[in-house]
Amino acid sequence: MNDSRLVYSTETGRICPECGKPVSACSCKKKKAVKADKQPTGYPNDGTIRIQREVKGRKGKTVTAVFGVPLENEKLQKFAKALKRCCGAGGSVKDGVIVIQGDHRQTLLDEIKKHGYAAKLAGG
Repeated sequence: MNDSRLVYSTETGRICPECGKPVSACSCKKKKAVKADKQPTGYPNDGTIRIQREVKGRKGKTVTAVFGVPLENEKLQKFAKALKRCCGAGGSVKDGVIVIQGDHRQTLLDEIKKHGYAAKLAGG
């Protein structure tokens, strides 16, 4: 049985599967936190907000994704709420990306420019 690995120890509790140390002393979570700072889509962080229509992985439902908004979490939530109200649609904020249900690219482009941000349409 070479495939077995220690998952829990009564002495230390849960064990990290990557480094083999107790979760409280794990060195892997520090590396993961550094990787989380990268932008999720691969777009450059140049201060331009990009608006893209997405369908893949959403069971055929169309959504409009807004990437690169230079706001922190609480202000991003308020900004997303204003954009959703403008479009008259639902949506959410996940990992710094605003997702709005439906295809509202042009409406969002106009609204974001009204707020004083540089924005452009991205993708096909």
